[in-house]
Amino acid sequence: MDAHVGEVVVPVDELHARIAELGAQITVDYADRPPLLVGVLKGAFLFMGDLARAIGLPVEVDFMAVSSYGSATRTSGVVRILKDLDADLTDRDVLIVEDIIDSGLTLAYLTRTLAARGARSVETCALLVKEGLQRTELDLRYVGFRIPDLFVIGYGLDVDERYRNLPGIHRYEGSA
Repeated sequence: MDAHVGEVVVPVDELHARIAELGAQITVDYADRPPLLVGVLKGAFLFMGDLARAIGLPVEVDFMAVSSYGSATRTSGVVRILKDLDADLTDRDVLIVEDIIDSGLTLAYLTRTLAARGARSVETCALLVKEGLQRTELDLRYVGFRIPDLFVIGYGLDVDERYRNLPGIHRYEGSA
């Protein structure tokens, strides 16, 4: 095992159980209007795939790539859209699928941006929320896990593109 891969923060079995619960709740909440899932790349790709399979509706998917980190382990607070959506959002119910929320600045920016494009509703499903770091008030409809202020890797989360393929979520023990 790599020395930078620390203790397990969220084990694989808990991840899969919670994602099944989230999928079931989204299925009920959007029963009459299947949402467009908007995955935030690259970190949310594994979560979004598992979540989409857990939703019992004919959902559509699209992706955005945004950056507020660069190669650092703390957000810069400046959000850049690196890849935009292909879908038209007019009168659509949009569910942003995020891997992790710390300051909340990126999510606040995305929510405003997607709402301004004519979406009927914009909600969020976040796998992880770091406790106590939000710099803006967030209305998070679906949350997988609340974790302490740790830098975590695995299940799509990375450091310089490494460790995304770990099956669980681990504490990162290195410096980036």
